[in-house]
Amino acid sequence: MLFADDTVASLAAAVELVNSAEEPDTLTEIAQLDAFFEKHRYTGAHAGTAAELAAVRAQRAPLRRLLTADRDTAVAVVNAILAEHRAVPELVRHDGLDYHIHAVPPQAPLQVRIAVETAMAMIDLIRADELSRLAICADDSCAGIVLDLSRNRSRRYCSTACTNRNAVAAYRARKSAN
Repeated sequence: MLFADDTVASLAAAVELVNSAEEPDTLTEIAQLDAFFEKHRYTGAHAGTAAELAAVRAQRAPLRRLLTADRDTAVAVVNAILAEHRAVPELVRHDGLDYHIHAVPPQAPLQVRIAVETAMAMIDLIRADELSRLAICADDSCAGIVLDLSRNRSRRYCSTACTNRNAVAAYRARKSAN
């Protein structure tokens, strides 16, 4: 394993959140926020309100900037997030998960927990000089973010849809060349 489970989980959640802004927007209803909350096993406060949905949606652009930043910029953004939310890392164990890091209390607003958990995960990528694990989708019509944790660093597309669209296009190009 390249990174700790909580790092991988936080990065996957952040990438999904950022990519939810791509067309079609997949985070427009409270039910979608509830599903995101459950899928990524967030703990703590979850109001399930329109205000919380709006606050989480507002995190997409800042997280995109963080996930696509160069190393020095990413460090500055991580430090700013941690300072703004007065993050104090603490080892915790809950819900069948072994020890992992939480840096804000569970009653902190969901959007704060998402921002801080992403910043904490980015610390691992920055320290390992592995920011190349994050990239923009190779599909020219997509601006989604790819989290490539594969051993051979071969992931190029942000989703199965983009992978399939490009495979079909390549197949059709080969067929028309014959």
